[in-house]
Amino acid sequence: MRIVRSLTAVATALALVTPVTAAAKAPYDVPRINWGSCGAAPELAPFQCASVEVPTDYDRPNGPTTTIALTRLPAADPAQRVGSLFINPGGPGAPGVPFVQQIASSYSPQLRARFDIVGFDPRGVGLSDPATCYPTAAEEAVVLAKLKDFPVTAAEERGYIADAAKLAASCRRTSPDRLRHMSTANVARDLDLLRRAVGDAKLSYLGYSYGTFLAATYAKLFPNNVRALVMDGTLVPERYTGSNGERLPVGARYRQGEAASDSYQQFLLECKKAAAACPLNALGDPRTVVENLLERLKTKPIGHFDYPTTVGYMFGSFYSSTTYPALAQQLAELATSATSAKAVRKEDYPSIGNALQPCIETRNTGRPLSYPAYADAADGRAPHFGRFRAWIGIHCEFLGLKDQDAYFAPWPNQVRRPVLIFGTRHDPGTPYEATRPFANLWPDARMVTIEGWGHATSLGASKCADRLLTTYLSTLQAPSDGSTCQQDRKPFDPLPAGKSVAGLIR
Repeated sequence: MRIVRSLTAVATALALVTPVTAAAKAPYDVPRINWGSCGAAPELAPFQCASVEVPTDYDRPNGPTTTIALTRLPAADPAQRVGSLFINPGGPGAPGVPFVQQIASSYSPQLRARFDIVGFDPRGVGLSDPATCYPTAAEEAVVLAKLKDFPVTAAEERGYIADAAKLAASCRRTSPDRLRHMSTANVARDLDLLRRAVGDAKLSYLGYSYGTFLAATYAKLFPNNVRALVMDGTLVPERYTGSNGERLPVGARYRQGEAASDSYQQFLLECKKAAAACPLNALGDPRTVVENLLERLKTKPIGHFDYPTTVGYMFGSFYSSTTYPALAQQLAELATSATSAKAVRKEDYPSIGNALQPCIETRNTGRPLSYPAYADAADGRAPHFGRFRAWIGIHCEFLGLKDQDAYFAPWPNQVRRPVLIFGTRHDPGTPYEATRPFANLWPDARMVTIEGWGHATSLGASKCADRLLTTYLSTLQAPSDGSTCQQDRKPFDPLPAGKSVAGLIR
């Protein structure tokens, strides 16, 4: 799971409570969707766009409303249409409108024929009344550009904590009402209204990464409204929310550092096996070359690349094995101090400034001054990447806002239909070892292992996974639990012709 780039904020520790479910609350008016053009850009011509209003606070159905932006690619064969397939790309905080507009053509012809493929920006995100931390986007961009991925020295750590407190205060001043109501539970309630608005009796849904947590939350609130759920790159809800009792930062709780460390080892292994196809081999043993580079960058940056930037860049590159060759080339250039080493844009990889939803719906440590110790321990378990991911929740320690309608526990659900769950063996964002515990929350989960590399890779990386996904969504025929799929290519194989979806899933 990636904490996507959106300066949006931070929360206090929350008690573990089970809130009143949406089904028990007052009825809500179903919004009317007036689909229209998505703009003049030729690539958007096949899509339709709209926005609807939903209750900001579901305890006050006739009170203020929140705008939700949507897009859809209508089913190519209306006569065979099953319904709408709602898609969430993860995050938390990744907008679904641009995601669907970029990747809808990557789904199988059968899926596109039988479903309207629908994306939406969750409340507080993108075009859906975004929660921001500064009055203008320009001011926010200035602060964002100055953020390091994580601190290294003791002086940097003190400054990082102080800056996190300042950022949280700005978020609290700028978007308090939006932040108080943007929990995943409320996104799930929005999703159920959208399901009703498109006329579907039951929900068909495909969620990646954080989108699996949204699916788990929906299943708790609306277990009888499920037709089909596909979840790829799973988050164990107890780790995400902190209901497992671990007194750790959110990034350490869901083991991203350890998962990224595994991906790093896989990158080095595949590089060595690739011989001349991996440029690091020309410089010596890949592990020695990269480790020496990282150590040198701690005190001697090369252009835009210092140690935190390089670790963050590597982490983002592990999200798709199609980027392994480019990563190897960049590291080789840095190792030789080549002046051609490109600048890395901040938005190319995740960073600490992105914490949004976790801040208002997960438990914090209550010990912000202990983050250096947490980071040291995480670095011991997973060098380089443990420290990086341990810091991602620091802003949340200072926000002081919470969503009273957030859902925390328990997580076993009562969905009677089979659900399909994918886990990639070497996933840096959502650890593979979390897949079976997540599957165990469902009465009838069919877990499929994708043998390969990258984050939430059922889209575009495995024809086998695509076939299982399409069959399940179209016919409700699920594969056997414990099935396995192979990826279609090795990390350093030549790229096939066509679009890559690398980096889109958060």
